[in-house]
Amino acid sequence: MILLSFMVSCSEGKKEKIVTPWGEVGEDSVPLNAAFTVNDIISNGELIILTMSGPDTYYDYRGRGMGTQYLLCEKFAQKLGVSLRVELCKDTTEMLQRLENGDADLIAFPLPKRIKTGKKLIFCGAGVDSLGVQWAVAGGNEELADSLDSWFKPSMYAEVREEESYVFSSRSVTRHVYAPFLNRKGGVISHYDHLFKRYAPVARWDWRLMAAQCYQESCFDSKARSWAGACGLMQIMPSTADHLGLPRSAIYDPEHNVRAAAQYLRELAGYFRSVQNAAERQLFVLAAYNGGYFHIQDAMALARKNGKNPNRWRDVAYYVLALEQPQFYNDPVVKYGYMRGSETVGYVDGIRKRYAQYRGVPYGGASVKDWDGGSQSGSFSPFTPRKAKKRHRFHI
Repeated sequence: MILLSFMVSCSEGKKEKIVTPWGEVGEDSVPLNAAFTVNDIISNGELIILTMSGPDTYYDYRGRGMGTQYLLCEKFAQKLGVSLRVELCKDTTEMLQRLENGDADLIAFPLPKRIKTGKKLIFCGAGVDSLGVQWAVAGGNEELADSLDSWFKPSMYAEVREEESYVFSSRSVTRHVYAPFLNRKGGVISHYDHLFKRYAPVARWDWRLMAAQCYQESCFDSKARSWAGACGLMQIMPSTADHLGLPRSAIYDPEHNVRAAAQYLRELAGYFRSVQNAAERQLFVLAAYNGGYFHIQDAMALARKNGKNPNRWRDVAYYVLALEQPQFYNDPVVKYGYMRGSETVGYVDGIRKRYAQYRGVPYGGASVKDWDGGSQSGSFSPFTPRKAKKRHRFHI
């Protein structure tokens, strides 16, 4: 009876009003497929765009949206004072259908103006006249179209491309570059060796491998900060710090930063349990630390589909690089689209090379020679975890 009372319809002339558990639905309610006006978007606090994955449209880079079309939309959203949400589509047909359904406010993709869709569109905002392409909103949404047209200036393309270029330059990380060795003869890599030795076992890593990664991330500068907000020795993102329980007030503290990184490395390793070889697994973890776990999973799926070994880094690295090409990042098995694969592969290779230099650094006073193919009395493979003789004091 209670449920039925919520569904009672009240007649008032020929107008029908429906009472629900959340209140009365009147005739002025916005239909689900109605286009949001600018005021609606501002009131809702969110601009929703449809686009496809690609280097010029949208991609995720270390937790930050990138791509020319995305960055332009970000500027428009900032002008409105709202947040920006991206809905990725596989093709133009999906974008057009979802726009018609009212799933988004705008197609932020260079659509050909001559496209035959059978749907009402208003071309507006960012575009290139010489190519005959432009963004589009649903027919009838002239207010949003006019707002986009009055906002967009062709010079904005150069502005966002310059911003993107800056991001991928070394200038985008504010840091002091320290030497890769503090005292090579004395076996001291950095001022933070004691922290690497203390917390690397949490991730079941050799401390020198963690030191090599730290140098790649921050050049041993505990105050380093990237354009995206990554902080400290191991360049921990604030969102990752929240996830790991690291207070943002302590994110630059060397010990807290290294400890959180060790915890995160161990967590990432858990996502690659299918990689049985410990040395291989660490390469996957490094790649995920840099490029994101989901992108590496996409590369593994491509390797599997193409008859390669998805648990061998050499095979997967090929497809990490391939995710820069449309025929691969648009493959049906790929869920997270384009990635800057060359950067991630270079990141892993850089750490491997640095680590090779660090292998000769003594551990506990014993000299460790190059372990690749050589015999070492009482030594160990730096990639292979040793069985602990007692519970680790700093276990997280």
